[in-house]
Amino acid sequence: MEAELYDDERITAFGLFAEVYTGLVTRFSAQLAEHGLALIEFEVLVRLARTPAQQLRMTELAGQVALTTSGITRVVDRLEREDLVRRRPCPEDRRGSWTALTATGQSRLSAALPDHLALLDRHFTGHFSAAERTQLVVRLREIRDEVHPAARPASPGPQNRTGRTSGRNRDRPGSPPEFPDKSPSTAR
Repeated sequence: MEAELYDDERITAFGLFAEVYTGLVTRFSAQLAEHGLALIEFEVLVRLARTPAQQLRMTELAGQVALTTSGITRVVDRLEREDLVRRRPCPEDRRGSWTALTATGQSRLSAALPDHLALLDRHFTGHFSAAERTQLVVRLREIRDEVHPAARPASPGPQNRTGRTSGRNRDRPGSPPEFPDKSPSTAR
């Protein structure tokens, strides 16, 4: 009976998932380092780039990248020192703040994405047909919502072509303020 438990396909499936994730993280980390980014910094920049007005509240950003509030503060501090993001106070809640992607951050992200997407395709998504990828995204989102609900966008917004909500609804009260970009590349 014990041998059957050890050979349970569910354990094998999760073990393979963990091994694949670990291998992908190793490859992605090396590729992103060539662009001066740690994997978590890249993830923060991607999350910001994929939201309306390219900004999120710090607490929402922390939930989406599975960091504590102190953890996201340290990451955003590093990114802000390199002018990849800007932090601004939240007018509706003096305790909160928004983090916004800068033009410099968008440029760094855009430089890293082609190689990153090539690695994703070579070692992950390229192993699935379009229909299988769609199904995989649906199932992963369902599991994510169950085990890590803080990673979901805070409010419904328009859906992108994969059916993912793209973040905050811009017509809702409390939507992020627009920040003029003051990075050197766009300053006039």
